[in-house]
Amino acid sequence: MALSALLLLTVLVGLLLLWGYPASRGRLPPGPWPLPFLGNILQIDHQGFLKTFQMLRKKYGDVFTVYLGPRPVVILCGYKAVKEALVGQAEAFSGRGHIAIIDPILRGKGVVFANGKSWKALRQFSQLTMRDFGMGRQSIEKQIQEEAQCLVEELRKSRGAYLDPSFFFHSAMANIICTIILGQRFNYQDPRFLHLLHLMNDLSDITSSFYGQMFELLSGILKHFPGIHTRLYSKIQEMEDFVVESIERHREMLDPSAPKDFIDSFLVRMDKESSDPESEFHYKNLVYTVFTLFFAGTESSSNTLLHGFLLLLKNPGVLGELVQMEIDRVIGSHHLPALEDRAKMPYTDAVIHEIQRLGDVIPLGIPRSVIKDTHFRGYHLPKDTTVYPILSSVLHDPCHFEKPEAFHPGHFLDAEGNFRTQGAFIPFSLGRRLCLGESLARSELFLILTSVLQNFTLGSPKALEDIDITSRRNGLLKMPPEFQLCFLPRQGVGPGMQIP
Repeated sequence: MALSALLLLTVLVGLLLLWGYPASRGRLPPGPWPLPFLGNILQIDHQGFLKTFQMLRKKYGDVFTVYLGPRPVVILCGYKAVKEALVGQAEAFSGRGHIAIIDPILRGKGVVFANGKSWKALRQFSQLTMRDFGMGRQSIEKQIQEEAQCLVEELRKSRGAYLDPSFFFHSAMANIICTIILGQRFNYQDPRFLHLLHLMNDLSDITSSFYGQMFELLSGILKHFPGIHTRLYSKIQEMEDFVVESIERHREMLDPSAPKDFIDSFLVRMDKESSDPESEFHYKNLVYTVFTLFFAGTESSSNTLLHGFLLLLKNPGVLGELVQMEIDRVIGSHHLPALEDRAKMPYTDAVIHEIQRLGDVIPLGIPRSVIKDTHFRGYHLPKDTTVYPILSSVLHDPCHFEKPEAFHPGHFLDAEGNFRTQGAFIPFSLGRRLCLGESLARSELFLILTSVLQNFTLGSPKALEDIDITSRRNGLLKMPPEFQLCFLPRQGVGPGMQIP
């Protein structure tokens, strides 16, 4: 009897192990053996996916497979592998991959998470419409300049007191997006605006938490029980309500002959194609396109700015001796920073690029998928396989950056001190899914950072060696630790500058 039970147990274990080794496994890139149902849960480091993938890369190379639960995911590391996939086989790798914690809500809707015909239609429309309302033109420069001056005045009210800067930078970045999407900006104390900021901060915290990452492995089990994901869904619903309310206000005042902003333009297109059952311009796509543009446009840029000011506190020589000297020489104290100044400020430009590189705010990249059966480096990726292009591994690639873990603006300067580009600088990703807001983000970072540093000297309540730059979240977003600083008005610089 005991022998029979042992034999049965052996057979069951064998069957489970065979289940954990899918038929496709032999053609996918190598990787650790997955457990049935649980995938590679035993390999996940307590610091999250990025640390896990960095360790697995040492064993399996730049292209390997991990199982997030029962789902195989191909991991791409380093500039060479990422570029080879996203640029060399751009069409094949142009799908949007799964994010288990938000897929049940967004369900492939909106420009960021759509696929196929829907994504192509929404992306083309979004690019053209955002360009029409200023992105990449002088009009958006003026809007950013205006918001930068509002930010400067808010910081001036602090009178040099130590404060947490996150609220101010989130407010400025959100207002710039609101101008493009809603056609309006908000006072920093507006209750609706404060609620929107609170919701976006909660969404960032949850999706970038360790729980948010573990949900990718255990979603099949966890989705049936209460947890942080249920709080996330509640926050998403509240943000949806904000978007829907904004859309309805636009609907009431819509003039089809003169759309004022992104929502107006989408509503006009919806009405134009209302008789087409195959149209991608429907209400759900409008809601989730606005939702994702709000979130992506606010959180990535504001977190980059926060990383930037923290790095400048940690490296005061960069700030005091070089960046502000260049600002004083090129812009002076009585003119607003303008985008045309950037070409004359190579060191400041290099510092901003290094902030983006070391800030590394989307370390895992947004997941891709292959839209057809794809051969890559001798492996076979079946259609719809999720792919993680690890942007952090590119931005810290020692083959392209001499000091990958250090804050070193020299990465973007030649021997004569001129700005130089780096192919491996890809904070906005590569290929067909390149970030929609790249030009907007680059303009924001330059104009906001130079406006603040033109007006203020930074101070920290901590000694230099005690300033911690270790991120507090490192998941979907990399979020800097909470910190305080003071903004001390610089002599000879004051309020009242006019936008030309």
